[in-house]
Amino acid sequence: MSVRRIFVEKKPDYAVKAGELREELESYLDIKGVKNVRVLIRYDIENLSEETYKKALVTIFSEPPVDKVYEEEFPKNPDDLVFSVEYLPGQFDQRADSAEQCVKLLKEDEEPVIRTATTYVITAPLTQAQEEAIRHFCINPVDSRQAEETKPETLVTEFEAPEDIKNFEGFAIASEKNLKDLYDTLNLAMTFKDFLHIQTYYAQEERRDPTVTEIRVLDTYWSDHCRHTTFSTELKNVTFTEGEYKKPIEDTYKQYLADREEIYKGRDDKYVCLMDLALIAMKKLKKEGNLEDMEISDEINACSIVVPVEIDGVTEEWLVNFKNETHNHPTEIEPFGGAATCLGGAIRDPLSGRTYVYQAMRVTGAADPTKPLNETLKGKLPQRKIVNSAAQGYSSYGNQIGLATGYVKELYHPGYVAKRMEIGAVMGAAPRKYVIRETSDPGDIIILLGGRTGRDGIGGATGSSKVHTTASIEVCGAEVQKGNAPTERKIQRMFRRPEVSSIIKKCNDFGAGGVSVAIGELAAGLQIDLDRVPKKYAGLDGTEIAISESQERMAVVVDPKDVDRFLAYAAEENLEAVTVAVVTESPRLVMNWRGKTIVDISRAFLDTNGAHQEADVTLEIPGREGNLFGRREAGDVKSQWLTMLSGLNVCSQKGLVERFDGSIGAGSVFMPYGGRYQLTETQAMVAKLPVLKGHTDTVTMMSYGFDPYLSSWSPYHGAVYAVVSSVAKIVAAGGDYSRIRFTFQEYFRRMSGDPARWSQPFAALLGAYSAQMGFGLPSIGGKDSMSGTFDDEKGEINVPPTLVSFAVDVNSSKNIITPEFKKAGSRIVVFKAARDGYDLPDYIQIMDGYHKIFEDIKAGKILSAYAVEGHGAAEAVSKMAFGNKLGVKIEHNVDPGDFFAAAWGDIVCEVAEGKLGELSIPYTVIGEVTDQGAFEYGNVRISMDEALKAWIGTLETVFPTVTGKEKEGEAARVEEKLYRTDAVYICDHKLGQPSVFIPVFPGTNCEYDSTKAFERAGAKVVTRVFKNLSPEDIRQSVEAYKKEIAKAQIVMFPGGFSAGDEPEGSAKFFATVFRNAVIKEEIEKLLNERDGLMLGICNGFQALIKLGLVPEGKIIEQKADSPTLAMNTIGRHISKMVYTKVVANKSPWLAGAELGGVYCNPASHGEGRFVANEAWLRRLMANGQVATQYVDDKGNVTMDEYWNPNGSYMAVEGITSPDGRILGKMAHSERRGEAVAVNIYGEQDMKIFESGVKYFKL
Repeated sequence: MSVRRIFVEKKPDYAVKAGELREELESYLDIKGVKNVRVLIRYDIENLSEETYKKALVTIFSEPPVDKVYEEEFPKNPDDLVFSVEYLPGQFDQRADSAEQCVKLLKEDEEPVIRTATTYVITAPLTQAQEEAIRHFCINPVDSRQAEETKPETLVTEFEAPEDIKNFEGFAIASEKNLKDLYDTLNLAMTFKDFLHIQTYYAQEERRDPTVTEIRVLDTYWSDHCRHTTFSTELKNVTFTEGEYKKPIEDTYKQYLADREEIYKGRDDKYVCLMDLALIAMKKLKKEGNLEDMEISDEINACSIVVPVEIDGVTEEWLVNFKNETHNHPTEIEPFGGAATCLGGAIRDPLSGRTYVYQAMRVTGAADPTKPLNETLKGKLPQRKIVNSAAQGYSSYGNQIGLATGYVKELYHPGYVAKRMEIGAVMGAAPRKYVIRETSDPGDIIILLGGRTGRDGIGGATGSSKVHTTASIEVCGAEVQKGNAPTERKIQRMFRRPEVSSIIKKCNDFGAGGVSVAIGELAAGLQIDLDRVPKKYAGLDGTEIAISESQERMAVVVDPKDVDRFLAYAAEENLEAVTVAVVTESPRLVMNWRGKTIVDISRAFLDTNGAHQEADVTLEIPGREGNLFGRREAGDVKSQWLTMLSGLNVCSQKGLVERFDGSIGAGSVFMPYGGRYQLTETQAMVAKLPVLKGHTDTVTMMSYGFDPYLSSWSPYHGAVYAVVSSVAKIVAAGGDYSRIRFTFQEYFRRMSGDPARWSQPFAALLGAYSAQMGFGLPSIGGKDSMSGTFDDEKGEINVPPTLVSFAVDVNSSKNIITPEFKKAGSRIVVFKAARDGYDLPDYIQIMDGYHKIFEDIKAGKILSAYAVEGHGAAEAVSKMAFGNKLGVKIEHNVDPGDFFAAAWGDIVCEVAEGKLGELSIPYTVIGEVTDQGAFEYGNVRISMDEALKAWIGTLETVFPTVTGKEKEGEAARVEEKLYRTDAVYICDHKLGQPSVFIPVFPGTNCEYDSTKAFERAGAKVVTRVFKNLSPEDIRQSVEAYKKEIAKAQIVMFPGGFSAGDEPEGSAKFFATVFRNAVIKEEIEKLLNERDGLMLGICNGFQALIKLGLVPEGKIIEQKADSPTLAMNTIGRHISKMVYTKVVANKSPWLAGAELGGVYCNPASHGEGRFVANEAWLRRLMANGQVATQYVDDKGNVTMDEYWNPNGSYMAVEGITSPDGRILGKMAHSERRGEAVAVNIYGEQDMKIFESGVKYFKL
């Protein structure tokens, strides 16, 4: 069958992406005279019947209300610049994948092949250089390429059968020169010393030559990423240069040597190295009995502590896991995929430890993204492109999985132009009783679960060592992982089931090294059958299968008797799972491919981690010059205050943070920005433990500490205050400092033989060790990345010496306070952290103060608190004031030099009026909170608007919070019309307890929250995963859904990203299933014969509207003028709390809400803009079908983007069917609960779920 081609283009009113690109071309590329910019999605389709193609054209490939569809050709001007961009072969294309899945739902035995591209059309008078600049801007060659405009004959790729794996003939007996020649051609990560070490092993022990696969496996196994070889290099001679800070740093080194002596008494296998220095405080504190809560296990998936948790009055043990992961290099070259898999890698560590990951933090480092394009370094992507694409990658992955991102911060320093810093840190938890930790015994089976294997992520191992030609690129594939979020979500769901986790003896995730490491680490002896590993496409050879780092895969050890059970559970969750290996008696790693053994290496040799490496250290002592402590000479206070607020590392990052879903899971105690105006940024993330049944007050807290400027002056001080700052932020949020555990992220320039190169990490780790011992609190994990160097023609650029401290605490939600100022009249005080003559902390004084702050918070004396960092109390009081737009009056006796001075460890507190005398902390009064809405200091007065303008303006062009094209304030007001009726639909089919059916599709992520909300309201809930791995799966799922709908009184469509919101549009997978004739008929019976109800929230609302269930009340085809939900006007995902007013009482769902009442709920979506023509809007208002509308802080219905963030017409947030029984709304009413979003003001409970249940009650 020939290839069909279609182009889909958004109608002008909805062409958000085209508008954005036009803006970038004009403002960033400085191209004049642009008349028009168009963006079309191109689909090439093969193997699809005419009947299915016709149906798919207007339901899957396009949406009639918002899209124009062109078959084969589209109209354009002869002079337009037209080019198309497609992914490199081998890259995961979620759009094409979702399109294929959706089409199969229309007819399950179709086997379509679909390829997608994006076509750009620019109408402008362009020079050749400008055309090249536009292409360069739109195409990242690491993952994409310009596509051919001519249609291919076929889309089916023919892969040649790969050749057999060769041996390196003569390797074992080669001379050192010949061996060096070979080494130079292989582009290996290992050193030549390692290569000689391998030759000795093969010559003396194996007495044969190695295979190509064995060399690649060893290179991967021993890489710095997998085996921390730089951190394990023996540091022989440590010397110190002279300087004023030499004494404390040298004393710390001596203390370290003394502690090692005590801990390793009588052992000669332990040597000084960065790894030892990173772990020694933990070992010492553990020996002293200060680490009773750490879980001891052979599995080291993540940091793990044992926590007693009270649920409904009963105490049980839980495991709390935390882990930080970095993906600096991949994110630098391919920001979207690199950042997505940074988060994926972080998640899969605790997940492989069988804990459910429920909250994430993102801390990144970049150079100045506001700089113009022409300042971009040669060979680099522009910073602006990197920061935006990376944010999009990380957020798209986390948002789809359903992982709340509780805190986001980007740090700016010119050094990060060398290489970006991308850190994801996550929290996971599970009841301890469901996690078994057992050894892998001979005969045990290893199951590979999840995604398939491709060439993505082979990277340095094979990809970059091949000569690429235009022909080979077709089949050699892309080497950066993309990440497949719906599959990751499925694994999370599966591992959360107790019956699954309790049969997993051991588990490892597929990170660096692929099969060779993920399976290779699970037992001493293994026989792996590479032919059984599922592949994305044919043509992979044994080496590629062995080391491919394709994501979303788990290797699981199970007892042979449990294999069938495990495979059946995987099938229930719509996941592929296959047995691929068996544990053997003999301690050797053996891999077979096509009937031949291609890897056979002894475990003892693998565990050497390569040749022993050695280096010397010259620790460079910093001088007083450049010291960031001490008073800052203040000139003009007003200008200094406004300059500070607009500084890159102080200014608002709200437009960045709002991309990340902060509320999913209904467990986020803080939203990232709080107060009535959501403008006070939090300093820590806090989440309720993810308990599925019952109630608990237990929360986890996580914060970070690090300042690149302080670290650049002194890596030792930088690390000390990273630790102090991370502790201070936990304390300021109501945490108990004495229970904190740390995990560190180290990121440094590349090491070499030069002893001075080792100064930075050695000094930083000495500082971190000294801070751990000072507080008596250990770091129980970490991640090192030692490649932060970029060589260009002018020499090398290095990242600033980076040691980020992540602090974790377990607490009660009752102790948590939020950082925004609460009321006028409160006093503002500061607890000052004492420093000695070397600018180092007085830990005794600080710990005493932090303990007293905790007690004062519990006693209700401190209402809000903020940890001071590098810009002094001035930054803290400003940010505390923004959230509720309260004023600040600073005392006359406060010295401006002190007010703006760096003071890591200090904590600013708001103290209730009349409570000053009751404080137990030593404090200094610096001012009071006023209702003036201004910052006052002596004769200086800065209005709130002026301060906010300075704070918001700096990054608004990089991370916009509004489009700036809509009306604001009073001008944006919409007339309010309340619809009141007594004729609310009454149920004739009442019963004791209604049953709710919640379907779960690939990409659904709100089913847990929705289930909990309905169960709390008294309903019985059934959730069912829709399986679509085979035609038979689809048929079975349709039948299962039919049965469940027949038994239900309520069907709820939950939120999520139906098949990743692809192909290009939300809820298409979801809606396609419910158009199936069998299911459609059952829905009609529910509505027409049983008085049933339907509810759709967010993605569920998108499904309802695309089916016609709202506003029409029945499943019908969408027409060109049907109301729908389009992309947010700002062109990105929006996560924030929105205020909505109930404007009609027609729906049974709103029986418990107050007509005219204002409710506050989290919105989190990319396509939530309700659009309809004038006639439809009038009809919906007149019929009482507009249920809720967005309102501002005064309760006025508004088009102001700040309050109506997606630009919905008539400010519509939710609508109903004509009789009110079907409700669709965007904001997540299910994401509420005790101690949820406590820094947000307003009523959060609309009683939707309770009203739905009550409707059926007898």
